[in-house]
Amino acid sequence: MHALITHAPVRRRLAALGLALCAALGGAGCSQRPEPWQLTDVSGHLPDLGFTLTDDDGQPVAAEALKGRASLVYFGYTHCPDVCPETMGRLVQVIGKLGSDAAKVRILFVTVDPARDTPKALHDYVAAFDAQHARGLTGTDAQIERVARDYRVAYQMEKRDPNGNYEVTHSSAVYIFDARNHARLLATDHDTPDDIARDVRRIIEHPS
Repeated sequence: MHALITHAPVRRRLAALGLALCAALGGAGCSQRPEPWQLTDVSGHLPDLGFTLTDDDGQPVAAEALKGRASLVYFGYTHCPDVCPETMGRLVQVIGKLGSDAAKVRILFVTVDPARDTPKALHDYVAAFDAQHARGLTGTDAQIERVARDYRVAYQMEKRDPNGNYEVTHSSAVYIFDARNHARLLATDHDTPDDIARDVRRIIEHPS
């Protein structure tokens, strides 16, 4: 068997020859493997961002009108005791890590509790985290169910307590769409703000 070439100078000359060949061919067939995503790549597996809902100013809004900025979409509710505020806090950290690119990103908080989450309740809630970049969305039960089904979001109202209060069990993933509303990435509570910010910046710089 032939011995493998292990000498660094030889490897460098071969790499240089490979780059020269790629340049001569105009780069055809010579692209490097893309850097792996930190988050879960869902490109082609989920539909484009699409809905007609009511925003936290009480106005109807269609997803089509949101093109032009990347969207970090989270399904939660304002009475959520822990996961929702924690997730929103992490997303605000992501926005802070993006620097000037933050202007190209929005957070969309879609309620899974439209009975209690009025536009005003949503407005006050998201504004407490980031009035500039966060926007609350609500709708009828049917509208929320349709959007949740499109993105495989599970949620369920739990039993009411004696005072009539209740919690809503729900998925905790964050869906990341590019500026053309294409579904690109899925972030979980195991992904750090640094990881999310790194991948969001890549989407901003290299849209699909």
